[in-house]
Amino acid sequence: MSAEELIAEARAAAANAYAPYSRFRVGAVVVDEDGNHHTGANVENSAYGSTICAEGAAISRAVSGGARRLDTVAVSCLDSEEAVYPCGNCRQLMAEFGVRRVLVDGPGGPREHTLADLLPFGFRIP
Repeated sequence: MSAEELIAEARAAAANAYAPYSRFRVGAVVVDEDGNHHTGANVENSAYGSTICAEGAAISRAVSGGARRLDTVAVSCLDSEEAVYPCGNCRQLMAEFGVRRVLVDGPGGPREHTLADLLPFGFRIP
């Protein structure tokens, strides 16, 4: 599936975000090693520390469905004109499940990165 198609899927997921506080709707799609797609959207909470990022929601959905190796994460924010990158916590979560490719929606189309580009010294258990 192309980067553009994955970003479109992430945008569709963002439409389901629950973001009454920030009004910053983010969606993500995770592709596991078998090619299955798992979507997620951010879910805010008035106790901000309880907020769930779109990437974390999608990864949790994939893992809850039995996936253990993830290949690609695509992220889109409906409420920003700039590219919105995964937070550090989500980057570390991606490292836990072996994500190799991260697509970020932005002006001019998707931006493609390796997770190593975004998290060069991520924590890993040997």
